[in-house]
Amino acid sequence: MDEQGLKELLIRDNQEFRKAFEDHQTCERELARLRENPHVSEDDSVLERELKKKKLALKDKMYRIMSDYGKAR
Repeated sequence: MDEQGLKELLIRDNQEFRKAFEDHQTCERELARLRENPHVSEDDSVLERELKKKKLALKDKMYRIMSDYGKAR
């Protein structure tokens, strides 16, 4: 199974993966919203850094779940 297929399977069948995926998408949308603003405040810069860290942690979590699923098969 390819990576995209595995993601789709886990989104459908694994609640923990689905939650991480949804949170990752939320972070991505919020980052896109922040990037639209030409005037970046200090608060926005801090929020952007926090969102990037959270997004990366969620991505790591998703790949860990994918790896564990592959080992269990």
